[in-house]
Amino acid sequence: EREARETERAMQAAAAATREVPRVEEVDADGNPISEDTTSPPAAPTESAEPQMEEADNAGAEELESADAEEEDDTPPPPGNGGATEHFVWTQSLQEVTVTFPVPAGTTGRQVVCDIRNSHIRIGLKGQEPLVDADLHRRVICDDCFWVLEDNRYIVITLGKQNQMEWWKCVCVGDPEIDTTKVQPENSKLSDLDGETRQTVEKMMFDQRQKAMGLPTADEMQKQEVLKKFMDQHPEMDFTNAKIS
Repeated sequence: EREARETERAMQAAAAATREVPRVEEVDADGNPISEDTTSPPAAPTESAEPQMEEADNAGAEELESADAEEEDDTPPPPGNGGATEHFVWTQSLQEVTVTFPVPAGTTGRQVVCDIRNSHIRIGLKGQEPLVDADLHRRVICDDCFWVLEDNRYIVITLGKQNQMEWWKCVCVGDPEIDTTKVQPENSKLSDLDGETRQTVEKMMFDQRQKAMGLPTADEMQKQEVLKKFMDQHPEMDFTNAKIS
């Protein structure tokens, strides 16, 4: 009977030990316990592909509209390669800009107030608000600038450009601008230029026409020719992905 009681106590102790087995925690390399929470974190919201597709469609449509606008741009070149504002009209060559101001009939030279600086012009009549008092679009050579009064009705100002290889988009800063890609110098004017300047101007005109037609400029054509000769001399080389910059 005593042995039976001891056997029973031993069995009870073994059962209790089984129920109280200590929980062993898993730890990482730094000794920190690893959570058993296996719940997956909520997935980050993904952006819908629809807005991206819509943006791409809009961009493509804008490019097509821009291309169509360029193809349909058949406006004539500006008269005299210049333009007009509220107070004057102007024309230009590569060397100079001519600005004409209409004034009341009977105006005399003594009434004219004209002050031309390298980058500023002020023109008007005594006792009145200036017709123009503004910065010039580009710098001028003061010694090559002058004015005359024609028929006592027009003040005509000649501005000698400092850079005689550039077309002006306007006379004064803030004036309406012209499209200089449409400028067409007269052949008679080209004949007045020295050989080097004329060659440069003709190249500029050629490049403008090429760009308008989507064709390579003179420099780009020269680079392509150099590459072609090099490719012909080295047929063993692969130029599939060759690019010229």
